[in-house]
Amino acid sequence: MPPKRKVRLRSADRRGGIELLLTEHIQNVGDQGQIVKVKPGYARNYLLPLGLATVATEANKAMVLRHRQRQDQVAVAKLKALKQIGEKIRDYSVTLEANATDEGHLYGSIGAPEISKALKAANYPVEIDMVRLDGALKELGMYTVKLQLHADINTEVKVWVVPTASSIR
Repeated sequence: MPPKRKVRLRSADRRGGIELLLTEHIQNVGDQGQIVKVKPGYARNYLLPLGLATVATEANKAMVLRHRQRQDQVAVAKLKALKQIGEKIRDYSVTLEANATDEGHLYGSIGAPEISKALKAANYPVEIDMVRLDGALKELGMYTVKLQLHADINTEVKVWVVPTASSIR
């Protein structure tokens, strides 16, 4: 007579899934801080051992809520600071020197990296991807360049392209 096998009954919790709190974004599962239900094997063999999730206890849920509130406060403060910077930049003008012909055509061009560098030198934290140019600046003159500091914050800066001292006769 063969030995009897132990039969393990699945609990209702296992059938429906295990609630976990994600510590990182996991594609097709959820975002960081989100509470998700996953299959027990996926949780036991992958998410928990790699530290990608933790058990969704009340203490962990409260900790995530406090963390989200702090992140929201930081985002609001950053948005307010960017609005102030946008207002200051609107009144500022950048002067860039470039080699040019007698007709005013530049040898080369001025693009977003040069404008960003000039604004950073003036203590305005403007990255290259925030500068919105239709095309490179290829002639001497004054241009109004659009800046997008944030999805909700658009401003403009005046850019003067002048000839270098060595190209003036």
